[in-house]
Amino acid sequence: MLCASVTVARPPDGGPGFGKRDLPVHTLLLAVLACTVLVRRRRHPMTVLVVVGALALAELVLGTFSHRPEERHASFLIVLVVALFTVAVSTDRATTLRAGTAVALVFTPAAMVLGAQPWYDPANLGVFAWTALAAASGEAVRSRRAAVDAIWERAERAERTREEEARRRVAEERVRIARELHDVVAHHIALVNVQAGVAAHVMDSRPDQAKEALGHIREASRRALGELQTTVGLLRHRDDPVAPTEPARGLAVLDELVDGFAKAGMAVTVEAPAAAGPLPSAVDLAAYRVVQEALTNVHKHAGPEATARVRIVRTGTANDAALDVTVDDDGVGQGGGAAGGSASGSGHGLTGMRERAAALSGTCEAGPGPGGGFRVRVTLPLQAPGQVAPAVEHARHGGWCS
Repeated sequence: MLCASVTVARPPDGGPGFGKRDLPVHTLLLAVLACTVLVRRRRHPMTVLVVVGALALAELVLGTFSHRPEERHASFLIVLVVALFTVAVSTDRATTLRAGTAVALVFTPAAMVLGAQPWYDPANLGVFAWTALAAASGEAVRSRRAAVDAIWERAERAERTREEEARRRVAEERVRIARELHDVVAHHIALVNVQAGVAAHVMDSRPDQAKEALGHIREASRRALGELQTTVGLLRHRDDPVAPTEPARGLAVLDELVDGFAKAGMAVTVEAPAAAGPLPSAVDLAAYRVVQEALTNVHKHAGPEATARVRIVRTGTANDAALDVTVDDDGVGQGGGAAGGSASGSGHGLTGMRERAAALSGTCEAGPGPGGGFRVRVTLPLQAPGQVAPAVEHARHGGWCS
């Protein structure tokens, strides 16, 4: 702006190029004041526009005393254009139209009277053009920002709606499947119960009728199994693997699991003192899955030279006995051992461990080991009333992944 203040369109001798004029003190002071006010233009756009407008008018008036008519020009139009642009960006279209019209109606005649002479000098007529350009540019920027914000808002709303719809459909599907399973199991189990009562009542006196009742029990159970298989089959995709027919695995086949990892090149040591008695089926399955998942993560994330150590012991007394499963590794791979899921995988393995432990009222701890590497420790109570069924159901529906 100061450069424009000391420049005129034509040199005094009428030659080519631009001329120059003196820089009066009032122009310097007003320029500093105007730039200082412009700092607040984003918070108070209309107030700043009025203030810089007053400063620009003062500069035009004072310029009539400090410069000859041919050296006058509206150099302060620069700060006025910036302030008007900010108003257009920060407000609405109606406010921009009113502000732009007011600036044009005030400063175009003022420039013709107080600016360069004669009054029809192009610099005076350019005041109107610059005012219109500032208002139009600010309006275009504001409209563009509003359009982009609207697009982002629609995208976020669509994403929220999609997630809510997915959750709603999952909930509805669960209710439907639960209702179907209830109808299938309740009907056939009631029938089996009645026929079993009949068979027990007539077993000694009328064995033929008892045999007939047992036949009805076998038929009802066969139908129940068939309908259950059909219902559960709806939960699987067409390309899902066929469910295994063997019993759920447990610590009895832990050696097979360890041998599989040993053949893959990973060193695994197991410390499992002899059990004081059989484990609950849900705890046995959960312990096996914890070891399987932890060793899988070690193999995937701890590096090819890692060594894993599995320790399975019973703790506590008879009333508060628990099974403690600890898997340590000395891995130096990215993310470190079983934690690798959080660094380079999906992180679902540790989540699955925690869910399985919580289903049995147990605890799951995962973090750096005391001697380096990574440690996964799961404690499973051996007596957790009401928790066995949820745990088995979670395990049977594939709650494990890494």
